[in-house]
Amino acid sequence: MSGLRPLLSPPESEALLLAQAQRLSGYTLGELAALAGIVTPKDLKRDKGWIGVLLEIWLGASAGSKPEQDFAALGVELKTIPVDSQGRPLETTFVCVAPLTGNSGVTWETSHVRHKLKRVLWIPVEGERSIPLAERHVGSPLLWSPNEEEEQQLRLDWEELMDMIVLGQVERITARHGEFLQLRPKAANAKALTEAIGAQGQGILTLPRGFYLKKSFTRPLLERHFLIQGD
Repeated sequence: MSGLRPLLSPPESEALLLAQAQRLSGYTLGELAALAGIVTPKDLKRDKGWIGVLLEIWLGASAGSKPEQDFAALGVELKTIPVDSQGRPLETTFVCVAPLTGNSGVTWETSHVRHKLKRVLWIPVEGERSIPLAERHVGSPLLWSPNEEEEQQLRLDWEELMDMIVLGQVERITARHGEFLQLRPKAANAKALTEAIGAQGQGILTLPRGFYLKKSFTRPLLERHFLIQGD
């Protein structure tokens, strides 16, 4: 473990970012936390974003909770993804909060989803609950941009979901809508309401929604790039 240090400022190039991410591969979360002087929680029940925060510290991410990419100067977003022993994603991946009002004139090209997904540093992390949090290993990183087919898949889903939002059908959207991109509630509790458009065009209050990548999108992505054998 000697010589491994968190980056104190954002890396100046994609190559430096990827090199630092590759250095973390094979370490456990507990080892990285100890080296960074951070306490590892017992589990993620109250610290859902802890893994992402830990890796942001190690990689010198700058955005925090701001709506830009984690490495804004490079245009790169960091996404940790919990995987099973076969390297398959265990859950959906949060992309960004969905705008429920003020969407006139918004297109896929100018959308927040596309902005967040145009360049992603994926870092798989062991996610099976049988493995104590501190003993879960960090996997090999992948620097990815959507190819033409992937972008088209995401665009079609985004347009379908945004059409429903604009037409006042946000309450009818379920996690089954969208083949690869889904929209679902994202709120700490049921009292955290936000404005949206109702079926008659009136203002309503509803739970905030977030865009998430389904496992049907991330699994083949990981399989392709890591040559994991699919079933």
